[in-house]
Amino acid sequence: MDYVSALVPPVVMAVFFIGVVRVIVKTQGGAAKAKEDAAVDAALARAERGGSDV
Repeated sequence: MDYVSALVPPVVMAVFFIGVVRVIVKTQGGAAKAKEDAAVDAALARAERGGSDV
């Protein structure tokens, strides 16, 4: 039974990690997606032209 107690923590962590990834993927998008995309595009444009007006 030692092998069961040795495998339980990694399995629990793997299940938790998969759950976190699924939540992150599911929450992408939605009502604020366009606003977030615009903010990222603006930040990238500032970075490309070398501006530091944060």
